[in-house]
Amino acid sequence: MSEDDYAVLLADQPREFLSVADEKTTRICKEKLGYLGESPYPGCRRGDKEKLPIDGRRDRFRMHVSRTYTAIYTVLEEDREVRVLEILPIDDAHKRYGF
Repeated sequence: MSEDDYAVLLADQPREFLSVADEKTTRICKEKLGYLGESPYPGCRRGDKEKLPIDGRRDRFRMHVSRTYTAIYTVLEEDREVRVLEILPIDDAHKRYGF
């Protein structure tokens, strides 16, 4: 991790999700979430990322993980942190967030 990277932090739901997921899912999710540390914003480097059209105080983003799951996250630029709020099956995320 370079000094330009962001710290990727997991909320309770993503930690719980990864603790019960099978080994392959856990490995793939951790690899893809690691891309957020390099660059959490859409259009930058690796990962299928997009800003979500959600009203609120902080911008929310999503990243697809292997066309199976979607990670919902926010970026705290002042702290150089990416906070992963949820990991959902991709269809559930589409229903909930309308994208």
